[in-house]
This record gives sequence, structure tokens and C-alpha cells, in this order.
Amino acid sequence: MVTPGAESKDKATPLQVADYTLKLLHRRIPPAVPGIMFLSGGQSEVEATLNLNAMNQSPNPWHVSFSYARALQNTCLKTWGGLPENVKAAQDALLFRAKSNSLAQLGKYTAEGESEEATRGMFVKGYSY
Repeated sequence: MVTPGAESKDKATPLQVADYTLKLLHRRIPPAVPGIMFLSGGQSEVEATLNLNAMNQSPNPWHVSFSYARALQNTCLKTWGGLPENVKAAQDALLFRAKSNSLAQLGKYTAEGESEEATRGMFVKGYSY
């Protein structure tokens, strides 16, 4: 996704991210490519989902979807915390994220019911894989 840098003071709206990203894709990616899958890239779970949703508000020649890992797992793992008594709540958090991103790839997501944790960015300065 075309977003301001993670440490930038400038913030972009989901519509701006969608506009810049789709312009880039239309200029560089042939319509014959069946799909474009995005990573969350340090965005918060909600931010990544809102941006994906905005890209799916109008028809695209490709299937525009997600290949998120951290943006699906972050709140779930924090909710679980390794404690057996938190398993159900963590499963519910994972199901909520999966449903949210499913709706976003259809352009039907709203941020209703999002947790505070899901709005926190996941950028880690100096992180290496």
C-alpha cells in the first residue's frame, strides 16, 4: 500500500491511501494479474483493514485482498497472553479480525466494534526478520 512512512508526522486517510495505491497499480500492474495481496506493513489492524476496504469501494481489474499475518494475529495473541483462561477471548478476537478483513476485501467493512488494541500501530523501528 502507498502510505506515508511509518515515522512520518503526515497521516493519510484510507481514501488517500486507496487513491495513491490504485493509481500506482493501474500504471504498473497488467489487468491480467488475477490478484493483489497486501501485507499490513506495520499499520494497526484497523488502519490496514480500513485501507483495504477503501481500495475495494470501486471495481478493480484485480482481486484486491490481504495476506496479513500480524494484522490478524496481534490482538489475538495479546488477548491470549499464553493463559488458558483467555483462549475463548483470543479466539473471539481472531474471528473478529478475520471477519473484518473478509468484509474489507468486499468493500463492506466498518470499524464498528473495534478494540483499542486493534488501533495501535505495529511498526517497530529497527525490526529485522
